[in-house]
Amino acid sequence: QDVQLAKTDQLDLSCLLDLPSAHPESGGGVPQWLHHKPVHSNGPVLDDELLSKPEIKTVVETAGSVQLQFPIVSTDRAVGGRIAGTLARLHGDQGFVEQGGCLDLTFIGSAGQSFGAFTLPGMRLSLVGEANDYVGKSMHGGKIIITPPPDSQRNPADHVILGNTCLYGATGGSLFANGRAGERFGVRNSGAQAVIEGSGDHCCEYMTGGVIVVLGSVGRNVGAGMTGGLAYMLDETGDFAAKVNSEIVRIQRVQTSAAAQQLRSLVESHHQHTQSPKAAWILEHWEQVLPKFWQVIPPSEDETELTHTQKVTADVAD
Repeated sequence: QDVQLAKTDQLDLSCLLDLPSAHPESGGGVPQWLHHKPVHSNGPVLDDELLSKPEIKTVVETAGSVQLQFPIVSTDRAVGGRIAGTLARLHGDQGFVEQGGCLDLTFIGSAGQSFGAFTLPGMRLSLVGEANDYVGKSMHGGKIIITPPPDSQRNPADHVILGNTCLYGATGGSLFANGRAGERFGVRNSGAQAVIEGSGDHCCEYMTGGVIVVLGSVGRNVGAGMTGGLAYMLDETGDFAAKVNSEIVRIQRVQTSAAAQQLRSLVESHHQHTQSPKAAWILEHWEQVLPKFWQVIPPSEDETELTHTQKVTADVAD
């Protein structure tokens, strides 16, 4: 402590190191930075409004079924999170769907960050419009479906429809988006299945489980830190291999019938849920398109694990 360093001569840590003298019982006052303010609250949010509706309240409490539609704007963040928390508190993680519960909510507009966060089995959140970052953050089950407005003139396969860092830490469920995602799609995904039509850089970063299908181009650094799960990437331009971070993962063409069936079932589900023209075209030309897919494989998925993983594909078509 007696060492003098020029770069720390002007650093005064007395407010941290000499706290006893600042305590009221020692005769000193409490430092200003120790005056804690009331806990911050966002106030009423869209989830509170939804949970207060009698039809939703009844379904949540009795594990019933309902299908409703609502507007949404970009200041509506983490939509679905409080609903999922209420379901978990009343029924546990699986109890709602095990009792036959189905909460099918469609939103029209532009969703704020973390749309579909923490969703549970039995929840189906559809968005007609576009979403911000963190879609499906820590989702545990259920479905998230994102489609462009029906009057959109853009080609969905070229349109960015959801933001960055989606499916962060997801442990289950499925996501289908008729459009492209931003960067870091599927980061730390450990169980969700998803189909999108393109992504930015760092797709499947730190992934540990689940299945990701990309029906279009991707950015650089695919599979960085990916230790589990599988990914299928359509390479229409022949440059995909150069975009892979090969430090951990390897790539190969789809070689087994089990892998081809897993891929096809996910593309079929994508088309069923989003009416994607790109998915329809792929299915129509399946034999010609299948050889253009790459399979991204982390070291944990050896041949034995691959066979097992491909046979245990979740039923995403429900």
